[in-house]
Amino acid sequence: MLRLGLPIALFWFVVDQATKWWILNHVMDPPRVIPITGFFNLVLGRNTGVSFGLFGDAPPWVLMAFALAIAAVMVVWMARAESRLTAIGLGLIIGGAMGNVLDRLRLGGVTDFLDFYIGQWHWPSFNMADVGIVCGVGLLLLDSFLPSKRAEPSRT
Repeated sequence: MLRLGLPIALFWFVVDQATKWWILNHVMDPPRVIPITGFFNLVLGRNTGVSFGLFGDAPPWVLMAFALAIAAVMVVWMARAESRLTAIGLGLIIGGAMGNVLDRLRLGGVTDFLDFYIGQWHWPSFNMADVGIVCGVGLLLLDSFLPSKRAEPSRT
């Protein structure tokens, strides 16, 4: 499954980095709020923590080491996976995690730019790496509910 999942990880990493480059170098020069719809803006944010800014005071190298360790475990999981859905989900998660790790290494925090809202309530801004991570987790959950193709031992 590595031949399926690793190219997906690389592809999603490139998607994430390309969109962040575009936002930083073209769209948000100068930084501003760009209304797209009545529920979605482009913004420029920098998250030094993890999800929702948690652990924002932690040194970037701690968060990077943690993400790299998790990614290594996921590569082993991918190598042992029996389902294409698992390999795809893990690829999306790994690609997204590595995109955010590179941001922390280069910029000291993660570039976020997608801002969804209802009325005055705004979901925390996020990026394409986060989209890949959430979709990857969703695929893993979906795969866990699908019947396994492995033969179950008979109970006689």
